[in-house]
Amino acid sequence: MSVSHYAGHKDEVKRRDFLYLATAAMGVLGAAAAAWPFLDSMNASSDVLAAGGPLDVDLAPLRPGEQIVVRWRSRPIFIVNRSPEALKTLREPQLLSRLRDPNSEQDQQAKYATNWHRSIKPEYLVLVGICTHLGCIPEFHPKPGDPQLGADWLGGYFCPCHGSRYDLAGRVFQGVPAPYNLPVPPYRFVNDKTLRVGENPPGSDFDFESIEQI
Repeated sequence: MSVSHYAGHKDEVKRRDFLYLATAAMGVLGAAAAAWPFLDSMNASSDVLAAGGPLDVDLAPLRPGEQIVVRWRSRPIFIVNRSPEALKTLREPQLLSRLRDPNSEQDQQAKYATNWHRSIKPEYLVLVGICTHLGCIPEFHPKPGDPQLGADWLGGYFCPCHGSRYDLAGRVFQGVPAPYNLPVPPYRFVNDKTLRVGENPPGSDFDFESIEQI
């Protein structure tokens, strides 16, 4: 290969890389822009967010099958009240066989969330809502058989940027771009209906910065 041809080839690769990154960035910005008005409406005070301090969330209005989104450390936090039917699905062999890390062996959560439901209380799911591929915000699709996702869809999250899928425990599917399960932030229950994001339960020293990927 001549020097000029080699240089031209390198330039073409650089152009392709730039276009890919630009497209990915626009996808991230588009997803974030669409979600921002809802997220911003649930903000804590700016000084609390800047400090990364704990954030209390009232769970009383959250009915089974519903999700709310709050913001902690400038990240969207998904909080879901999972129905008994959804919890049953999380243990179905037909789902587990399709997941990349069904037993949460990768360090994407504290020990208190390293279980089949990836949470403290089975009914309440708490996740960092950032796709582990390129940082887009996944969409909530809780109902099985969603027309957009196919008859074999069992409920969970779909990232529209590049097609990554997660179940209703934030566990990533096989064969998608995302390499890891969605992270679980530190959290605890102040009482039966108040969840505190950003603070571990007594006796836990989980450091959120120790997870494999945000």
